[in-house]
Amino acid sequence: MSEEVLEIVMKKDVKFTEPVAVEGFPDVGLAGAIASMHLIESLGLEEIAYIETPLLPPIMVVHNGELLHPIRVYGNERLIVFTSEIALPLTVLNSLVKKVVEWLKSLNAKLLIALTGIPVENRLEIERPEVYAVVSKKEYAEMLSKHKIEVLQEGFISGIYALFLKECLKAGLPAIALVAQSFLKYPDPGAAAELL
Repeated sequence: MSEEVLEIVMKKDVKFTEPVAVEGFPDVGLAGAIASMHLIESLGLEEIAYIETPLLPPIMVVHNGELLHPIRVYGNERLIVFTSEIALPLTVLNSLVKKVVEWLKSLNAKLLIALTGIPVENRLEIERPEVYAVVSKKEYAEMLSKHKIEVLQEGFISGIYALFLKECLKAGLPAIALVAQSFLKYPDPGAAAELL
């Protein structure tokens, strides 16, 4: 599937100034999706674009009587937040990630932060989930350790977050994945709060 089948459709004309992008697509515990929606609501960000593609199932979302696309982009000149209200099918992941990273590079974005959860069996016993980071540039490790976020030294990351890190690395766009301990099958607002 090529990126031509996927398009970022602008709804507002925004003059971006080296924006930071935050991506919170649904995944483990919906931690990234909950965190991204909280950012959007608490900062009062407006919808500036949406993703159009025939690779998605035929779904639209209704909020406050308004019909919306399931994958939306909110933001302003300094911040861009990607969110989705549906689980993304595997058939769309590569095209979506490539298109988003290409678009962010064209906007001269300075950083992409991906938010997600990592399942832990004993989540009920964990009062405050830990957050780990995977970085595309070592200099971010120092900054994160000042905020007491442990940078993963060994291991692997998979799914859409791995694709984002890989494409950002190829494109020379700095990227950080923040990963919070989370429930596997249930929404985890506690994990989302720790990501924020």
